[in-house]
Amino acid sequence: MSKPLSDHDKRKQISVRGLAGVENVTDLKTNFNRHLHFTLVKDRNVATRRDYYFALANTVRDHLVGRWIRTQQHYYEKDPKRVYYLSLEFYMGRTLQNTMVNLALENACDEAVYQLGLDMEELEDIEEDAGLGNGGLGRLAACFLDSMASLGLAAYGYGIRYEFGIFNQKIVNGWQVEEADDWLRYGNPWEKARPEYMRPVHFYGRTEHHPDGVKWVDTQVVLALPYDTPVPGYRNNVVNTMRLWSAKAPCEFNLKDFNVGGYIQAVLDRNLAENISRVLYPNDNFFEGKELRLKQEYFVVAATLQDIIRRFKVSKFGSREIARTDFNKLPEKAWDITVRTCAYTNHTVLPEALERWPIDLFQNLLPRHLEIIYEINRRHLERVASLFPGDTDRMRRMSLIEEGGIKRVNMAHLCIVGAHAVNGVARIHSDILKATVFKDFYEMDPHKFQNKTNGITPRRWLVMCNPGLAEVIAERIGEDFIRDLDQLKKLLKFVNDEAFIRDVAKVKQENKLKFATHLEEHYKVKINPNSMFDIQVKRIHEYKRQLLNCLHIITFYNRIKKEPNKQWSPRTIMIGGKAAPGYHTAKMIIRLITAIGEVVNNDPVVGDRLKVIFLENYRVTLAEKAVPAADLSEQISTAGTEASGTGNMKFMLNGALTIGTMDGANVEMAEEAGEDNIFIFGMRVEDVEAMDKKGYNASEYYNRIPELKQAIDQIAGGFFSPKQPDLFKDIVNLLMHHDRFKVFADYEDYIKCQEKVSALYKKPKEWVKKVIYNIAGSGKFSSDRTISQYAREIWGVEPSLEKIAAPDDPK
Repeated sequence: MSKPLSDHDKRKQISVRGLAGVENVTDLKTNFNRHLHFTLVKDRNVATRRDYYFALANTVRDHLVGRWIRTQQHYYEKDPKRVYYLSLEFYMGRTLQNTMVNLALENACDEAVYQLGLDMEELEDIEEDAGLGNGGLGRLAACFLDSMASLGLAAYGYGIRYEFGIFNQKIVNGWQVEEADDWLRYGNPWEKARPEYMRPVHFYGRTEHHPDGVKWVDTQVVLALPYDTPVPGYRNNVVNTMRLWSAKAPCEFNLKDFNVGGYIQAVLDRNLAENISRVLYPNDNFFEGKELRLKQEYFVVAATLQDIIRRFKVSKFGSREIARTDFNKLPEKAWDITVRTCAYTNHTVLPEALERWPIDLFQNLLPRHLEIIYEINRRHLERVASLFPGDTDRMRRMSLIEEGGIKRVNMAHLCIVGAHAVNGVARIHSDILKATVFKDFYEMDPHKFQNKTNGITPRRWLVMCNPGLAEVIAERIGEDFIRDLDQLKKLLKFVNDEAFIRDVAKVKQENKLKFATHLEEHYKVKINPNSMFDIQVKRIHEYKRQLLNCLHIITFYNRIKKEPNKQWSPRTIMIGGKAAPGYHTAKMIIRLITAIGEVVNNDPVVGDRLKVIFLENYRVTLAEKAVPAADLSEQISTAGTEASGTGNMKFMLNGALTIGTMDGANVEMAEEAGEDNIFIFGMRVEDVEAMDKKGYNASEYYNRIPELKQAIDQIAGGFFSPKQPDLFKDIVNLLMHHDRFKVFADYEDYIKCQEKVSALYKKPKEWVKKVIYNIAGSGKFSSDRTISQYAREIWGVEPSLEKIAAPDDPK
């Protein structure tokens, strides 16, 4: 028998990684050595692995620069309508491999690095994740940037260059411990500072009202310094820009008025201004009304708006005489321009996540803006009154200013009034917005409300993270699906094809073995690679119901203990995700998961039929390893709480089956894959609403369902925490008496549904057929489709799959 192929040789055979031409490889080696030499000449004789990584990153970056300059030049000349995507989060992960994929350089770089005696995967592992996001919303922005570039849109991502991104999570004695994410420690080869576009941003001060208008005076100034990161499209030579702002104190900061001897302190106080871009707030789906956060929000908006208007003025359209000289009519047109320019995407219906800023905070930080908001509100309520005469309660509900207790600015209401389009991020979510949260606004302006179901980029989430699967697909239907994911429907022809079934199963097994090896290195637990990999990875939150998953684990454990000789379907259950540092309940949920793991994993009766692993420090890079290895994807939020979800789509595309509620995009996934090919359980939105009316009584379920009672009694009685029997009393109390998310109400149906999952897993061929239906149905969930809909239905631009000329082509 021939010896098994090395990882390098295996990678060479994957055509979707691009061709490795000889000249190409030679050039890459030359440039790599040039960059390496430059690094070493500066300070050292011996190259470290990090030196090699930087040499490779800079070599790949060289291939971006020409395309980047040419793309921006192309926009300047053609002057298309620009798209600006503003977000406080861009959760980009690593850049090196994604750039090689999109530039078709992967095999050439791999070969060059190999010929230099280095290992590509080892070098890729040196790169830090750009963790400038919390979860779904920040990762969505990153997928959208990839799709906007791949669809040839003149689009720019604007955000904040946080010095510290989402914290690194360590598990110490079963508890989450946070450490700062110093991701820029060794420098970032992918960014370029652009001090020539620095902009001032004003805070505090006061307003003066004069006959000729209003002045905002005595402000404190902070400078916004932009850093640009290239965003390459997929093999179309387009390179767009993500521009992230960093806060800088002006030279004269605090120095005009320092007293004798205060010079040193004045210079040290520059930190206060520069703290604006210091750290990402680590809350997911939760509003914490802190002044620094409002500063961050205004900082990115004020800097970005100045930059947009600067670019508009220098563009060909902007330089026409009228736009340049005649600003007289601007005031009466400003609001109309604002509304026609802006669109608002809502990402959650959880009331605790919606921003409601206290008036006095706003007044202090942005006094002029508050006056303008009052005026916007006056005109808005005038319109409400004319459309619904005498309906004062509606006026109160729809006001931008909430009275009672502390007065607050309702930011979602301001967004709706100031936008020409408002959208949710999955059909069910958009329907809920119109029916409940924004019902009054929908009745007044139904034309504003749309749906844009979220998507994920198939470049990172299939080609890059799962090249084996991408290849077996490409062998059947060609490579065009990578830019047009709907073509995956062609796989339906192969649902009964023995060879295809075998290939899909083989790729999954290889991915599981690779992930198992990774886990055994990190967790020192032996993993049964033939067990079902049952994975729930997402931020830890009560609404996502990791506790429901825990109750299934305990129930399954108790059943194995009760009948140890039965043929159980073996499982490795993995749960991962970060808890916001101030969210006590979420931290306790992590402690419960680790405690269950300690008991289950050390019980000899259970053996390798059940293992429970908490995946530490879940982030983009860990998702890229876990998603291709999953058999079962857990999407079990209470119906009506998860706006869309996007992890659900990644698992579907990568050959896992889903167990989930009829929530978020799960509804549309069931529609696309076929209801028979996804495990749906639990209450629907209507059932949850009915239960809210009637009242949810947890103890009714506890008393009626013996296995549920047993599990809760074990948690409460210290079975999982023998050294501290009351460790989980808060969690039990929550589940029994204040559970907004009705975990017990879905328990019975969840357990039954999990039994169906186990039964199917014992029939591998039937399982894989359902997997194929899922992959074939996942085309809708490409962010290319999402972005095409935003482009045509909201932004008024037309996407294109045309290539632009490469830098080495003549123009």
